[in-house]
Amino acid sequence: MAGVMESEEQARNRFQSELEFIQCLANPNYLNFLAQRGYLREKPFVNYLKYLLYWKEPEYAKFLKYPHCLHMLELLQYEHFRKELVNAQCAKFIDEQQLLHWQHYSRKRTRLQQALAEQQQQQQLPHGNATAK
Repeated sequence: MAGVMESEEQARNRFQSELEFIQCLANPNYLNFLAQRGYLREKPFVNYLKYLLYWKEPEYAKFLKYPHCLHMLELLQYEHFRKELVNAQCAKFIDEQQLLHWQHYSRKRTRLQQALAEQQQQQQLPHGNATAK
């Protein structure tokens, strides 16, 4: 259908559908579901995954709530990764690694926020009350 222009509403619907789908790729259990049903072996589906790489561009990536999906999209470009996803243990391992990553990120972010708050408190103290170290 090359040369057929889509309406503004069609473009908006495609954008929303692709946004929703690409974010689903952050879920290893969903990837396992796709692999077990054979979607990841189908050439048209693999081509669609390749097409979706445009979401890595900042003008599109800014709409993602789950940017980890971009890493999964990148990994899905490799046949070996797609084949491994059939194994539920593979999906479980990825799921566990994501959880560990998020926990580490949350702890690190909390420590950084606490340090910033302490730094701001120190800066707000009157200079006459500062204690020498």
